[in-house]
Amino acid sequence: MKTYSRLAPVYEVWARLTESKARARVLELADPKDGESILEVATGTGVQLRELAGRNPSGRTVGIELSDGMFERTRRRLVSAGLVDRIELLLADALDMPFEDESFDLITNSYMLDLLARKQIPLALEEMKRVLRPGGRLVLSNMTKAEKTRHGLWDWLYAHGLGVTANCRGVLAVPVLTELGFTDLHREYLAQMMFPTEIVFARKPGSKPRSG
Repeated sequence: MKTYSRLAPVYEVWARLTESKARARVLELADPKDGESILEVATGTGVQLRELAGRNPSGRTVGIELSDGMFERTRRRLVSAGLVDRIELLLADALDMPFEDESFDLITNSYMLDLLARKQIPLALEEMKRVLRPGGRLVLSNMTKAEKTRHGLWDWLYAHGLGVTANCRGVLAVPVLTELGFTDLHREYLAQMMFPTEIVFARKPGSKPRSG
C-alpha cells in the first residue's frame, strides 16, 4: 500500500493510458441504476466512483480504499465534483469490509486482485459475495494473462523484478468465482498500450436485489 500511496499523484496518467477503455466497459456492464446501493472496492483515484455516483443520484454509493494516498486522491476528486456529501468514503480493507451481509446491489472492483497474494484472491471475492444481495452484480477488471505474445511484456517485466506495474501480475478471476458459486459469468479480454485486462461480470445466486 505504501507503493500506491507514493504513486497516487501520478497514477491517473498511467490509468488513462492503460485502463480507460476497461473503465468504460466496466460501467457499461455494471449498468448502475438510480436508487441502488453501490459499492466500489478499492477506489484508486476515484474516477470510477465519481461516475458511479453520478448515475445513482438518489441511491447509496460507497467507496473503500486501503491506501492513504489513493484515499486522499479520491476524496479530493469527490470534493471537486461536489459529490463528497453524497458518497460514503471509507479507509477500509477489502478482506474485512465494515458492512452487513447483503448490503449492496452492485459491486465494482478494478485492478486490485492482481496485486493480492494468490491465497488472498478467493478471500477478497468471498467477502464481496458476502456483502452482495441475492441477485446482485459484481463487475471486475484485472490485469490478466496475455492472449497475444506482445501483450506478455508486462508479465515478463514482473517476472524479472521490474516493478513498472507496481508489482501487479496477470490473474484469472473466473475459476475462483465459479468455485464460490457465482452465476451468469461473462468474461471479456482487451489490451490497451499492450496492457492485458480481463473484465468479468458475475451475479450472486438468488432473486433480483431490492433497491435502496
